[in-house]
Amino acid sequence: MQNSEFRQRSRALHSELTPEVIIIGGGFSGLSAATALAERGVRVLVLEARPSLGGRASSFTDPSTGERVDNGQHVLTGAYRETFRFLRRIGTAADVHLQAGLAIDIVERSGRASRLACPSIPAPLHLLAGAMKWSALGWRDRLALVRLGRLSRPGPGPRANVREWLEWHGQTPRLVELLWEPLAVAALNQSIDQASGAAFAAVLRCMFTTRRLDSSLGLPLKPLDELYALPSKAYIERQGGEVRTHAPARVSADAASASVRVRDDEVPARAVICATAWYSLPAVFENPPAPLESVIEAARLTAASPIVTVNLWFDRDVCPSPFVGLPGRAMQWVFDKRALLGDAISHVSAVSSGAESLVGQSNEEIVALALGELKAALATVRAAELRRSVVVRERRATFSVAPGQPPRPPTLTRVPGLFLAGDWIDTGLPATIEGAVVSGHAAADAAMTFLRAG
Repeated sequence: MQNSEFRQRSRALHSELTPEVIIIGGGFSGLSAATALAERGVRVLVLEARPSLGGRASSFTDPSTGERVDNGQHVLTGAYRETFRFLRRIGTAADVHLQAGLAIDIVERSGRASRLACPSIPAPLHLLAGAMKWSALGWRDRLALVRLGRLSRPGPGPRANVREWLEWHGQTPRLVELLWEPLAVAALNQSIDQASGAAFAAVLRCMFTTRRLDSSLGLPLKPLDELYALPSKAYIERQGGEVRTHAPARVSADAASASVRVRDDEVPARAVICATAWYSLPAVFENPPAPLESVIEAARLTAASPIVTVNLWFDRDVCPSPFVGLPGRAMQWVFDKRALLGDAISHVSAVSSGAESLVGQSNEEIVALALGELKAALATVRAAELRRSVVVRERRATFSVAPGQPPRPPTLTRVPGLFLAGDWIDTGLPATIEGAVVSGHAAADAAMTFLRAG
């Protein structure tokens, strides 16, 4: 074979193997962007710095029990349209149990147990009907809930926190404690005295629509890596793309273009989607150009809020239902992983969102607190023997939605061919799975537009 012919074929093969779009980050935003592009025939390369995919929604194997353990309990709602679109693409939408209608079991601090169950009637009347039958509420509380139905009202202003927003809407202290505070803390991962009322209003508008399923809660029936990370990798590879772990990427950008380097190797591509967590963004960009300076500075200044999850293995079943709300406590929810994932799993997860007061404590202190609260709430725990415990801290689980945080950037940057994704991107949603996937799909759409224009 002539040298010239060999070089031509080598260039052709290189062109076939070169990705069109590089996606930096292998969490929900990066994998939803990558699979959306792969679905449309685009060659993608996903670069993940960690040893495994998943980002802040990942799983690990507990060395003692051999069970797969999520780094935190993630709850979806029926309003997560883009998330379910993503899961349908990779074939795992059926691995989320979505309630037929909103139903929540709670145990108050007094020990009184009750259940909010919304009937099968049109939304949003189903919530009002459920509240009317909820034994934990009095008539004053129920009337206050009716007053909140007018979410189109302007509210108390952009600086109001969630508690001030709820008080402005006439919500009673009991309704706040039993319903709105647990929901707000779970959705926003911050105390209602810190988080923005406007952010909570956005959550309510998504959940309580004219579609009853939007307010239903969805719980994964598989560990997170099996729910989305590994199926995404398989999907991308079937479409001719590539996924690399242990691949820390750095981006060099100027006003005209962006390029990617993994260690000492330059990786060419026509477009780049940066889908890392906001706090990783400054380290990804080497000497960012002027068009990106404000974005990088906003990332540096955005505060974080932690989540602490306590995994407890008992000698028997202890949960009366797959999940129970524990209002007014440090551990706001407890989830029965056996009921969700099957008999091969035997532990429960107690979750503390907005866990600033816990994250610095020792494992022993956190386990003792969780165990004490569960024993006070559930008689079954008092009769059980604790066999093992594992504490998981996500110190930067979500970005803060407190009033006064730096502005969140859009998908498009002022660098041609460079796009941003991640739950921190300005989607109008707080730091949720749905926000991450919305941003991933938006970045994929923007990258497609750019490729077609070129």
